[in-house]
Amino acid sequence: MERRHTVIDSPLGPLTLVAADGALSGVYLDEHRHMPPRDTFGPRSAEPFGEATAQLAAYFSGELRVFDLPLHLEGTPFQRRVWSELTRIPYGETRSYGELAAALGSPGASRAVGLANGRNPVSIVVPCHRVVGSTGSLTGYGGGLANKRRLLALEAGHAPVPDDALF
Repeated sequence: MERRHTVIDSPLGPLTLVAADGALSGVYLDEHRHMPPRDTFGPRSAEPFGEATAQLAAYFSGELRVFDLPLHLEGTPFQRRVWSELTRIPYGETRSYGELAAALGSPGASRAVGLANGRNPVSIVVPCHRVVGSTGSLTGYGGGLANKRRLLALEAGHAPVPDDALF
């Protein structure tokens, strides 16, 4: 499998984009908790990241609500089910871990859902930031709670993310 990566600036700081055989397989913030070793990302290249970069820029400017990118997500079958379900959470809305587990047909699996959510390799694009605690509280986020707050605020229209980031 051919892997490549690039690093782009964003309102949240640098984002490392990784592709496997041309499909997006990773979006990592600098302080991402479960980021794989950088030496697994392949050589740095601008290709094939043009469309991903454009869609992320449109998302941060408030113009894009649904990403349409080819993805290559590596994980267990359960993790991939959770990540697929994350893409069904509408822009600007949140779901609890319990609600996500119930939607997957496993209402008692909220802890497992949380663990799978935390291992999402394509943050922002696969919107793991839209999952909150049962009381609506902000709980863990691989890219840090401050960034989770910023993403949710952007989607709620409460705080514009600065558009002076270089894409």
